[in-house]
Amino acid sequence: MLKLRGGRMSYMKLIKLLYLADREALLRWGRPVTTDRYISMDHGPVLSKVLDLINEGQKPGVNSVWADYISEPSGYEVSLRNPAFSKDELSPAEEILLGEVFEKYGRLSRWDLVDLLHELPEWQDPNGGAVPIGVADILRAGRKSPSEISAIEEELDSLAMAESLVPPR
Repeated sequence: MLKLRGGRMSYMKLIKLLYLADREALLRWGRPVTTDRYISMDHGPVLSKVLDLINEGQKPGVNSVWADYISEPSGYEVSLRNPAFSKDELSPAEEILLGEVFEKYGRLSRWDLVDLLHELPEWQDPNGGAVPIGVADILRAGRKSPSEISAIEEELDSLAMAESLVPPR
């Protein structure tokens, strides 16, 4: 998303675009692009871990792909540290999806995105707090059947289990 935007973007806008991409991936493929958790906050749904990385930075002593490629915030924006970053972590389908989401929503301001995401059925007003958004909430909002939701959740649980067995790089 940052590369599509010229290397620099409001981090609120980035988080909103990433949420929309994950949401669309879940509805299309039953799998998100990221492995993040979702929460409703006052300014709409967000990716929890990405928000933490932006607000708090990477934990000391932990190797971070995020910190390798994304700057710390400055003036409410983040930027690519190296515009020639590797996209090896993304499949061709994910790259296309990110491009589609950026094409559709990338011209909106961060505040227009906040308004748009407040209209999503899975968002709940947290009244200054944070309310978890489950994958099932997103899938129900996308009109998936109970059996589809159950199958997707089982597959995502299996993937999370397998991912937990792989040491971080």
